[in-house]
Amino acid sequence: MNGHYKDPALAAEGVRRIQWAEQEMKVLWAINEEWQKTKPLKGLKIAACLHVTTETANLMRVLANAGAQVFLCASNPLSTQDDVAAALGEVYGIATYAVRGEDRATYYEHLQAVLAQDPHLTMDDGADLVSTLHSRFPEKAGKVLGGTEETTTGVIRLRAMAEAGELKYPIVAVNDAYTKHLFDNRYGTGQSTIDGILRLTNHLLAGKNFVVAGYGWCGKGLAMRARGMGANVIVTEVDPMKALEAVMDGYRVMPMEEAASIGDIFVTVTGNINVLDRHHFALMKDGAIVANSGHFDVEINVKALKEMSSEVREARAGVEEYTLDGRKVYLLCQGRLVNLAGAEGHPAVVMDLSFANQALSVHWLYTKQEQIPPQVLAVPEHLDKQIAELKLRSMGLAIDTLTPEQEEYLSSWQLGT
Repeated sequence: MNGHYKDPALAAEGVRRIQWAEQEMKVLWAINEEWQKTKPLKGLKIAACLHVTTETANLMRVLANAGAQVFLCASNPLSTQDDVAAALGEVYGIATYAVRGEDRATYYEHLQAVLAQDPHLTMDDGADLVSTLHSRFPEKAGKVLGGTEETTTGVIRLRAMAEAGELKYPIVAVNDAYTKHLFDNRYGTGQSTIDGILRLTNHLLAGKNFVVAGYGWCGKGLAMRARGMGANVIVTEVDPMKALEAVMDGYRVMPMEEAASIGDIFVTVTGNINVLDRHHFALMKDGAIVANSGHFDVEINVKALKEMSSEVREARAGVEEYTLDGRKVYLLCQGRLVNLAGAEGHPAVVMDLSFANQALSVHWLYTKQEQIPPQVLAVPEHLDKQIAELKLRSMGLAIDTLTPEQEEYLSSWQLGT
């Protein structure tokens, strides 16, 4: 076994599914066409902590085709697709450490396994890899050239590290790229979260009070898709500007304490802790469904829910029924990412842009390594635009270009009315 995964016999099915996703990842494979010839990452070791899915497998393949030696572990114990992990290790020769449902100890053993390879670059989704590297292996952290971060939660953690003076190498916040926000956070999270809820519950959304906690890019996408399914969407927020935006987009806005008693389905997408807490569970009506689509399983206070319950049982696969004073509250996927633990995550066409950002960002970091101090950086605008152009081209679309006269007008101040 090239790594640690559930069953090598699953590899054939994994290859079949990876190839299916490849067809929808045209931007990433357009980058691969050039990189396979030029090998711009030759000799580099990349440690990646990402959701082990068919889409991630295609990113790993492109990095390997570019000459890199890649080591992959899971960024969430319930998001791993065991057949994909087997295919990566057995067929594609990429050391993969991931088993669906692995316990906390195994999860961190896998993190340490990829870090033991002394990587030159890191790719993270949630910043567990980077934080483990800095806290347990600080001598290794000082030798890393740079890294990338995929998700909002990770960017928040990394910025805290940078502000505290603890970050030892530059990291590109792939999460903040416009092409990532647009496709991954809004369209991807919106569709895949609904997909996970429907697969797990088979409930009708039309007519339900659907509470979205957080109106960032993910919350916007989720609210949009829930409304499209006929739900009555309620948004809760702590940011007055985002709350105002939600109101102007046509949603009801209120505190969670008010929404708790009227909501039928609750989904957290904030990146913060205990967004649904003990006092909210006490107000929920019989049959309320609670789910999380934020990166970590901290947004719902599951410990408090258990302490308040007289009985806990599995109602359906991935659905736990908690009995509170005769009322039933249903928790999906133990409070972990419902779109990955309860479904297949984002469609491949969505992850295509996110992973194109990852690939181009690690290459850019490698070429600029001596010029950048330890900090959290934005994806360079020219890379973001390059990805958008490649995507349009893959769709058979063209856009206008500025004429010399228009360029002169936009760059001058003399011309007016």
